[in-house]
Amino acid sequence: MKTKTIIVTGKRKKAIARAVIKSGKGKVRINKINIDSIKPEMTRLRLKEPLILAGNIASQVDIDVNVSGGGFSGQADAARTAISNALVAFTNDDKLREIFVDYDRNLLVSDMRQREARKPNTHGNARGKVQKSYR
Repeated sequence: MKTKTIIVTGKRKKAIARAVIKSGKGKVRINKINIDSIKPEMTRLRLKEPLILAGNIASQVDIDVNVSGGGFSGQADAARTAISNALVAFTNDDKLREIFVDYDRNLLVSDMRQREARKPNTHGNARGKVQKSYR
């Protein structure tokens, strides 16, 4: 018997997450680490939001997420987007999609904002210019 497997992605700043979802017993791993072992606690709670909203659907699937790039907060947001999209794609449920959008639209839509590029002669930030004293 062939098992149903779906691969989806999520992005935030420079972080890219790839989630693989298949039917199972409710295991969720991020970079091969169980979701309950992730620190800090606020990051773990953000990652669990889509699983809590999905209810018992989350206990019927296994999700493996690989995240790379960016910092830990951007990686957490990319992973939660990937998890949400995986659950919606696996179930094909419009009601679940509506629940996610009503709670937080960024659960399903990747945030496309990027950091602003640093300009020359700005000493570390993107916009501040060097002051001139002769005007």
